[in-house]
Amino acid sequence: MRSGELARRAGVSPDTLRAYERRGILPQARRSANGYRMYPPEALERVELIQAGLAFGFTLAELGRFLDARRAGQPPCREVRDAAKRRLAEIEAALKELGQLRESLAKLLESWDRQIDRSAPREALRLLETLSRVETLPRSEARRAGAAVLGRRFSRKKSTEES
Repeated sequence: MRSGELARRAGVSPDTLRAYERRGILPQARRSANGYRMYPPEALERVELIQAGLAFGFTLAELGRFLDARRAGQPPCREVRDAAKRRLAEIEAALKELGQLRESLAKLLESWDRQIDRSAPREALRLLETLSRVETLPRSEARRAGAAVLGRRFSRKKSTEES
């Protein structure tokens, strides 16, 4: 099948397929006489495997190592399991941070609601300026938790070795 069809069936872009090929996690497609990339039917299964791995937080670098080991006849089962265990620990830590952030934000909103209820309409309360004075969480934890929501969007942080 051509790259456009594979991409459509897998729910990715043709650029994604090319990136997977460059990283070596999707075998190089053969070229047709007119230069189109032509993939075998099993390429769809490989792309779906990659997408599922990414959905669980594995990095492309990790998936590449796992697939390379498998290709070399060395089943990576324990390495895959260890990586999944690390991912679960990361998710649990993020959930804890998010719970703390949620609690802090709820208390902040209660405080702001009290201020608004006691104020005159259109009175400037400077609510944003109170953010830096919130003491519910240590500042570094609050910023990390906020970054988990806004920056990572619940995806895994990349370490420098996995980039």
